[in-house]
Amino acid sequence: MEYVKTRTIMTKSNQGNLWFGIDYHMNLYRGCSFGCIFCDSRSDSYHIKNFDKIKSKENALQILEEELASKNYKGVVSFGTLSDPYNELEKEYEITRGALELIKKYGFGVSIDTKSDLILRDIDLLKEIKKNNNVIIKISIVTYEDELANFLEPNVISSTKRFEVLKKLRENDIYAGVLMTPVLPFITDSLDNIKRMIFLSKENDAKFIYTKMGMTLRSNVHDYYFERIEKKYKGLSDDYKCVYGNNVVCNPLRYPDLLEIFVKECNRYNLLCDMSEIIKDYKKDIPVKKQISLF
Repeated sequence: MEYVKTRTIMTKSNQGNLWFGIDYHMNLYRGCSFGCIFCDSRSDSYHIKNFDKIKSKENALQILEEELASKNYKGVVSFGTLSDPYNELEKEYEITRGALELIKKYGFGVSIDTKSDLILRDIDLLKEIKKNNNVIIKISIVTYEDELANFLEPNVISSTKRFEVLKKLRENDIYAGVLMTPVLPFITDSLDNIKRMIFLSKENDAKFIYTKMGMTLRSNVHDYYFERIEKKYKGLSDDYKCVYGNNVVCNPLRYPDLLEIFVKECNRYNLLCDMSEIIKDYKKDIPVKKQISLF
């Protein structure tokens, strides 16, 4: 493991009500080895050099404990916004597990984004955290087709296995759902993919499925993405350039129609898909501790 120096681990979120009701951001690792060709974290704006190499932050757990101990508000801490907290080195170093131990110790809630089945190792801690605060897990899946997923996310377990992870979490009464983001124009924006993703989410007892129905292509990300899609879809990068030019946000051509169908299908299967409703739902069961009367 290579370590980078840092003075802080946890930062206050300024968009909690816009993104799953989180109160604090935290990334214990820098970089990721999953190799997803569309990953926005490769953007120059995040200042992560050699993104495919996993690094950790020096004295991360010690700094995190000091920060958790100093906070008066025991809010929800987000893992994995820039890099997956369950990368291949987590198996050996257990930095994410150590952080969850501290989350439990200090009574905070947790929000985790992941594509890995390693999260199942930590079900015991998630269940303990859930006794005193909120827990929400988002399993990231962009397509139900395993072969396509292997091309888009070459070092990640199959979509089929990720749905199995979702089901296992739900069997243990962990609030979990699917993060269908991004939706790639011309690749994963078909009606078939969208409907099957919703159906399989319901089949595996998801509490929700959320999407922004598009993707972002910032700075150096588009060159990386275009180079790779050309290997499978010759000429597709030219279609992107023709339709989107230098746009950062790239929504599917039938964006309004697809979004309408997405919402209707979610309603059909009684799956939450609206951000405010998801936040309200997963935070509704937080235990209320009774104060001891002095009289």
